[in-house]
Amino acid sequence: MPASLDGYATQWLGQAGLRPTRQRLALAELLVGDGKHRHVTAESLFDAAKDGGAAVSLATVYNTLRAFCDAGLLQEVTVDGSKSYFDTNTHDHPHFYWEDEARLSDAPADQLEITRLPDAPDGAEIASVEVVIRLRKTKP
Repeated sequence: MPASLDGYATQWLGQAGLRPTRQRLALAELLVGDGKHRHVTAESLFDAAKDGGAAVSLATVYNTLRAFCDAGLLQEVTVDGSKSYFDTNTHDHPHFYWEDEARLSDAPADQLEITRLPDAPDGAEIASVEVVIRLRKTKP
């Protein structure tokens, strides 16, 4: 990988205190190498890594995504309680889930208004609120 891109991936990992192993660098480059935010599944990232010639197993991809989430580099968004997407934009923001395409994208945060949340039960606090708006194509 070009030195300039490797430097950004190394910096991205370093800001979270993660050691830049060969596998982490390869996956970090796919996730943030172009500076754009993206939503990936473990399987789509594995396929991209394989297509790019990176020698990583699917188990390594899952473990690396978990490490990136634990370090605060990625946000995990779960759809249907079982399908996880990993978002490089870690700021709170809503998402569109395109049912027909099984795809996640950002929704405009400035158009979302939550005026009130229920009180948390005793002994608990609200850690975050996730908003996933499910979409399907309209029928002609």
